[in-house]
Amino acid sequence: MTDSLDTAELAARFRAVFGAAPDGIWQAPGRVNLIGEHTDYNDGFVLPFAIDKAARVAVRIRPDSTVRMLSTFGNQGITTADTASLHRKRAKGWTKYPLGVIWALQQRGLAVPGDDLLVDSDVPRGAGLSSSHAIECAVISALNDLTGAGLGAEDMVLATQQAENGFVGAPTGIMDQSASLRAVAGHAVFLDCRDQSIRLIPFDARGAGLVLLAIDTRVSHSHADGGYASRRQSCELGADVLGVGALRDVGLDDLTEAGGLLDPETFRRVRHVVTENDRVLRTVELLETAGPGAIGPLLDASHASMRDDFEISCAELDLAVDTARAAGAIGARMTGGGFGGAAIALVPVGSEPRVRDAVAAAFARAGYAAPDIFSVRPAAGAIRLA
Repeated sequence: MTDSLDTAELAARFRAVFGAAPDGIWQAPGRVNLIGEHTDYNDGFVLPFAIDKAARVAVRIRPDSTVRMLSTFGNQGITTADTASLHRKRAKGWTKYPLGVIWALQQRGLAVPGDDLLVDSDVPRGAGLSSSHAIECAVISALNDLTGAGLGAEDMVLATQQAENGFVGAPTGIMDQSASLRAVAGHAVFLDCRDQSIRLIPFDARGAGLVLLAIDTRVSHSHADGGYASRRQSCELGADVLGVGALRDVGLDDLTEAGGLLDPETFRRVRHVVTENDRVLRTVELLETAGPGAIGPLLDASHASMRDDFEISCAELDLAVDTARAAGAIGARMTGGGFGGAAIALVPVGSEPRVRDAVAAAFARAGYAAPDIFSVRPAAGAIRLA
C-alpha cells in the first residue's frame, strides 16, 4: 500500500508532468464487502461500504483526441492512446481502466475528448478492495463533470460495469462501483442488484466497541482470470437448469429439489449464492436491530460457504480468517472475488493488537509474505476535490 498525495501535491505533480494545471481533481473510494459475495451478477443482494482509501485523478481536457496517462505508482512513464482507436481494446496494466471508461461512454453515444490524466491511489492493488473500480469511478466522475454528460450515479454504475465487461474483459457485476459512487459515510450500502435500489444501513463498529480489520494477504488476484469467469458460468448454468432468470429467484426451500437436478459442482455453486443472499438479508436485519456485535456468526458462515461451496478461498485467506477468530475476532471472512486478496475480521477494540500480532506471526510461521493489516471504516462515495 502506498502513501497518497494530497490535493495540492497531486495538482503540482500534474503541472510538472503535463505543463499546465488540471481542470479538476476527483476522488473515488475502494470498498469492503461486508457480506454478499458473487451474488451481484446473480441479481442478488450485497452489503458493501466505501472505505477510507481511494483513487484520485487529476484531469485536463485536451483539444484533440489524444489521451495521456501517468500514475504515481509503478515505474512506467506516460502512456498515450487515441480516443478514436479504443474499439481495438488494446490496453495493458492500470491504463485499461480509464480507457475502458472512455470506451464505455463512447458506446453510449457520448463524444469524449482527449485528456491528460494523472492517477494516484492508496487502495491496495490486487487485494480484493476494488482498486480498479476506484480508478474507474474517479475517472467517470471527472469526465461526467468536465463533458457535461449529465449522467446520474446509476448510469455511471452501469457504464463502469460495461467498461469492466466489454473492455477490461472481467465479467463483474455492479457491486463495487455502486459502493464507490453511491456510498455515504458511516453506512453500508444494501444494494438490490436486480433494480439498483439501495438502502443505507448504519454501520458504526467503533460505537459498538469493535473495529473492522482488513487483512491483505498479498496474494494478488484478478477478476479477468478464468476462475471468476468459470464461477459465473456455473451460476448461469444453474439458473438455466432450474428454469429461473437468475439465482436470485431460488430460495432456501428450493435447494433440496435443486440438488436432484444439478451436477454436484454446479449445485455447490448455486447453494453458495442462495445461502449468501439469505445471509445478506439477515445481516441487514441484525444491523438495524441488534447492531454490529450480532453479525459475527454470519461472517463466519459466509467464509465457510465461499471456501467449501464456491471454492474461491486460498490457504492464505483461510489462515488469516482462522487465526483472527482464534485470537478474538467475533467473525471473519474473505472479501472480494476470491483466489487471493483480503479477509476482514470484526474484532473487539481491546483484542485488536492480539489479532494483528497473531495473524502476522501465523503468516511468518507458514512462510508467507507478511500481510498488510489495517482498519477500515465506512467512508463517503466519489466526490470532486478541486
